[in-house]
Amino acid sequence: MSEILALVLANIILLYFGTGVVFSLYFVLKGAAKLDPLIAQSKWTVKLLLIPGAIATWPILWRKTQIK
Repeated sequence: MSEILALVLANIILLYFGTGVVFSLYFVLKGAAKLDPLIAQSKWTVKLLLIPGAIATWPILWRKTQIK
């Protein structure tokens, strides 16, 4: 029983992380500029720094980029 629970939990974490990786690419390329127009003019190295945070907080950032 505990093995099944561990497998389900691991799959949920992987799904969250995978969705965050896909979303972070969208966020860095287009979504961040919706929140802060100066990001569009910044270097790619600055945008690269946004990826880990976007992966971790993708549900919040997704809502903020959808509201306009």
